[in-house]
Amino acid sequence: MVVCLASNQDIRVRFPLPALQNIQNMNKKIRVLSGTRPTGPLHLGNYLGGIKGYLDLQERKDLDCLYFVADLHGITSPYNPDKYPQQIKELVLDYLACGLDPKKSHLFIQSQIPEHLELAYYFSTLYPVSRLEQLPTYKEKKLEQPKYINLGLLYYPILMAADILIYKSELVPVGQDQLPHLELTREVARSFNHYFGQTFPEPQAYLTKGAYIPSLTGEGKMSKTKEDSYISLLDDLETIRRKLAKVPTDSGKGKKIPANGGVYTLLTLIELFMTSNQRKRYEKEYLSTGIKYQPLKEDLAQRIYSYLKSIQEKRQYYENKSDLIKKILKEGNTYASQIAKETIKEVRKKMGILHNF
Repeated sequence: MVVCLASNQDIRVRFPLPALQNIQNMNKKIRVLSGTRPTGPLHLGNYLGGIKGYLDLQERKDLDCLYFVADLHGITSPYNPDKYPQQIKELVLDYLACGLDPKKSHLFIQSQIPEHLELAYYFSTLYPVSRLEQLPTYKEKKLEQPKYINLGLLYYPILMAADILIYKSELVPVGQDQLPHLELTREVARSFNHYFGQTFPEPQAYLTKGAYIPSLTGEGKMSKTKEDSYISLLDDLETIRRKLAKVPTDSGKGKKIPANGGVYTLLTLIELFMTSNQRKRYEKEYLSTGIKYQPLKEDLAQRIYSYLKSIQEKRQYYENKSDLIKKILKEGNTYASQIAKETIKEVRKKMGILHNF
């Protein structure tokens, strides 16, 4: 059974009923954890599939939200070390511009908390390599970057499990493509608990309505690695118009509503940035008189830009507040570090790794 934990209709929480009851019986706050790789500008897919969920969750007073820049995960793909610090800074700015509130959640840098790596190594001694090789994201990355297939790619889900479990997180905002990794995290928690006693909760996924945003190319989803596939959160109106103009379409009329391709992408964006009723109107036109794509794309461009404008204005504000950003990150790193150190201390003791002879 699946139970909704939030009233916002844009949010679906995947919580098996027994786990939800266990959490509700606890007096402490429910811990939330999620992160994003600093591998390029955030786009609509990142925002609607992840960060929007972050923002909704931080408003709840019964949750303790930790969000981080996943810079260690980012170096599993080709990158420029000279530009990487700036990419990390850019992501922090994007987080804050989107509405992440340091008074309601904690923002930190993954590599600043070394316990992530230590716990990942402990987990790696428990988990079979064969299972990691079966993950669809690993297979996709091997095809995507055939000249950069490294151990970090294979190890990625183990580090992700450590990211989540080091804070004993119970709720994780993720996109649909990350669900296999989250299930692996649950398996890791079960395995550790089996061998060393109850230590970690089995985290649950928190999915937004827009958890999967299709690509502007009509193939797959919006992705940072495919420049023509996404609308950046920093795109101006003309750029958005140009990108939408390239979305492949058909004659505008058919006997069946497309379930993929460019028309499907446009209909999905219409529902997200307009209303479900407007999507139904366009679907009705598609099955009868036909859709005129030029005015549709213009209307959609205006709606998307209007939505992004406030994010862009807030980002400009934080670009001139370097001292404030340093303060936010220092406080977030300190908070995360305290929790991580306590967890590692407990794990070492249970695994028999003692240093006080």
